[in-house]
Amino acid sequence: MPYITPSGKKLVTVIPGDGIGPECVYAAIRIIEATGAPIEWEERHAGERVFKEGLASGVRPDTMESIAKTRVVLKGPLGTPIGYGEKSANVTLRKLYETYANVRPAREFPGVRTPYSGRGIDLVIIRENIEDLYAGIEHMQTPGVAQCLKLISDKGCEKVVRFAFEFARSEGRKSVVAATKSNIMKLTEGMLKRVHERVARDYPDIEAWHLIIDNTAHQLVRAPEQFDVIVTTNMNGDIISDLSSALIGGLGFAPSANIGNEVAIFEAVHGTAPKYAGKNVINPTAVILSAVMMLRHLGEFEAAQLIEDAVIVTLEDGKKLTRDVVGDARAATTTEYTDEIIRNLGRRPINWKRREYRPIQLPQVSPDPVTVVPKTRRTVGVDIFIESGLHSEEIGRSLEDFAAGTKLHLKMISNRGTRVYPPTGAITDNVDHWRCRFIANDGVAAISDADILDLVSRVQQRYRWMHLEKLEEIDGEPGWTKAQGED
Repeated sequence: MPYITPSGKKLVTVIPGDGIGPECVYAAIRIIEATGAPIEWEERHAGERVFKEGLASGVRPDTMESIAKTRVVLKGPLGTPIGYGEKSANVTLRKLYETYANVRPAREFPGVRTPYSGRGIDLVIIRENIEDLYAGIEHMQTPGVAQCLKLISDKGCEKVVRFAFEFARSEGRKSVVAATKSNIMKLTEGMLKRVHERVARDYPDIEAWHLIIDNTAHQLVRAPEQFDVIVTTNMNGDIISDLSSALIGGLGFAPSANIGNEVAIFEAVHGTAPKYAGKNVINPTAVILSAVMMLRHLGEFEAAQLIEDAVIVTLEDGKKLTRDVVGDARAATTTEYTDEIIRNLGRRPINWKRREYRPIQLPQVSPDPVTVVPKTRRTVGVDIFIESGLHSEEIGRSLEDFAAGTKLHLKMISNRGTRVYPPTGAITDNVDHWRCRFIANDGVAAISDADILDLVSRVQQRYRWMHLEKLEEIDGEPGWTKAQGED
């Protein structure tokens, strides 16, 4: 439920952001206020200016307090150091409040000419927003090899997939396609595919199908009009949502929402564009349309429709458009474009099909951390990751000696995912990071932690180990994948 002020209005935390953010956000606020929508604003800050204050999170405590109160945020883009220093304040905000569904519409706009004009593009990408590589769990395994853990959970997939189907229903859409790389990452990406197939049975009114993510990118360029709703994992969604925005005119027309069961954050897809900051030339449409999504989330459907109609009428008329649409010679300023939208409030577009929007029924998933309970599970081996500058055959022979007398034997060694021992005859360029796979000996039903520690204590006599992974059978199925070339 929104926070209601003493004056009876709905309170929203507004974060103006960095670079061009304030110009875009204040344009959206002016338009919302012109509709008379019962919204009040509580301005708070995050991002670059907060990093410069010495706060490593990039988010001030009073900003977090405001969000905990209002539960709804309209924000501009936030600046983040690239390749060093602190984590992204954008990602921090999404993760702190479990806004697990990132919603990115891409719809063809009148007056915005692209190579796809006239194709009727009208799709939405639902991107899982918390897990995957964006969990940001990274380690230097050796001085020259870095690792990033790709974490995908059944629970996370359940929430975002169910949200995608509920979103489709809320907008009267007909299909939800899952886009994954499950042909290669069968356990992680494959989990989203399997959950999508499971959840789809609860929505017989909506067509459900699957595409490999690279084919999805290909199809988005070849025939984007075939898509309605695409649900995908975090990294995949980040990439293809930017691709889809290019189909309809660029990031200046790409709104987004980060939806959780407790908090929702609305923002443009684009960044801070600091070279344009303060010049009054930027296109604020993406933030304005993000604000439209926010109004619908708050139940202010009439105000949202007024603004959407006014934006489309402004684009149809073509009298006052920004430089990214008409070039510098004919460009309106950000202020002039905003004023034109306000003048057009109450007008209906000529060639724009309105959707009948309904409130989204957010999925209710158990708060219990455990959502999958297997009937059986047993440990049948272990992968020991070691660092060594030796060649694979010397490492292999020594590990076989170390394993002698234990309950495990060396099955294979891989380097960057390719089996190198026993040798296959393949040509590989190795690094000093080796995955050494040990499997239970014949007749050994299961391996204990003590068995693994005994083996590790032997291995560490010669090698630095940095990582262990138990190999478990879960309900009779292997809970691991094979290396390239592994039997």
